[in-house]
Amino acid sequence: MAEPWTLTATGIAVRIRAGTLRSEEAVLSCFHRIAARDGTVQAWEWLDLDGAIYEARARDAEPPRGPLHGVPVAVKDIIDTDDMPTGYGSTIYAGHRPQRDADCVERLRAAGAVILGKTVTTEFATYRPGKTRNPHDPGRTPGGSSSGSAAAVASGMAPLALGTQTVGSVIRPASFCGVVGFKTSKGRVPMTGVKPLAAALDSLGVFSRTVADAALWFTSVTGEAVPEQHGSAARVGLVRTAHWSEAEPETRAAVEQVAARLKSAGGEVGEPDLPPAFARLAEAQDIIFATGAVAALAQEWKEQRHTLSPQLCAVLERGEAVSEQELADARAVAESCHATMARLFGNYDLILAPAAKGEAPRGLETTGDPLFNRMWTLLLGPCATLPAASGPNGMPVGVQFIGAFRRDATFLGHLGWAAHVLGLDHGVEPV
Repeated sequence: MAEPWTLTATGIAVRIRAGTLRSEEAVLSCFHRIAARDGTVQAWEWLDLDGAIYEARARDAEPPRGPLHGVPVAVKDIIDTDDMPTGYGSTIYAGHRPQRDADCVERLRAAGAVILGKTVTTEFATYRPGKTRNPHDPGRTPGGSSSGSAAAVASGMAPLALGTQTVGSVIRPASFCGVVGFKTSKGRVPMTGVKPLAAALDSLGVFSRTVADAALWFTSVTGEAVPEQHGSAARVGLVRTAHWSEAEPETRAAVEQVAARLKSAGGEVGEPDLPPAFARLAEAQDIIFATGAVAALAQEWKEQRHTLSPQLCAVLERGEAVSEQELADARAVAESCHATMARLFGNYDLILAPAAKGEAPRGLETTGDPLFNRMWTLLLGPCATLPAASGPNGMPVGVQFIGAFRRDATFLGHLGWAAHVLGLDHGVEPV
């Protein structure tokens, strides 16, 4: 029998329900994998072996609570947990103990999940990197800000890990680490208990090794079933974006090859003609993000400015300099393009676009450029990364899919079809 840490979340859940695997065995297996890999990867901010074993034994002694009963899960350290510290990636909150779980963590526990610990986040989910390294090459970034969550799943230390996205913090690390990343529609899962960064943009997400696992998580925390779409080819809109020339050759090739494979499998692939306003979305997102960060981090900016990184200070200074007219113009661009997207999804089920510029960059000084994430995050709908190719240095290259706002379950169904076509049903192998 395969070691439990090699199994997908769905595989663990099925075996626990069938009585052929105990939650305690799954949790211990993950901790053995952590012991073997985390010295190199450094994905974890806090681990709770005793607490996780206690919870696993409790799950083994009771009837199934929900779809994730007994499944080990990691939680990004920007998300509150009442039984573990939550430091938000900042020395300001070192040792901070929230009074209660975030809503999304409460929902995980209600579904039967066992929390292994907290994964590394960048500073307040912005740009200063944490200690985490890319499991495929420790000399490269895993991406950010959900650095530890992406790396933990890619290296087999957890089958599922929560992340958040305000700019590109789920989609880009998933691409760099070669896993599935799924960002929900804005507001689809409550953000209560998640440290805000820009209230107009913050969304919850998850990392996994299969689309089925992402769907299992989504159903567990929302109660909404994901339709089975494997037998129904999707209508796909290929959007290279106005920034196509800035993508590396491996990214351009991956997107075009995926489009060709989906078409060969019966998918209807077209290239929608988008209005000029779409070329302004990345800039508009940056304005809304920076002004939102000024509001969200007002106390830290006022009282602890000297402890903030130069990268974060630059964001907050930029946000303070935005005029009311600039902000109004950015919001108008977003509203116009949001309306266009609503019409576009009358003709398409999925939008296909780049997930990142290319492979994970060398070095650990940055988490990579979120250029290809900004516009889609601003449009508020569900997004996902699927592993699609390898770049010239053997590093993962993902592609991004975008769905209609607040139609996350339907999106995941169509995404499952795309994953099936790409041969990802059984999941990516841990590294």
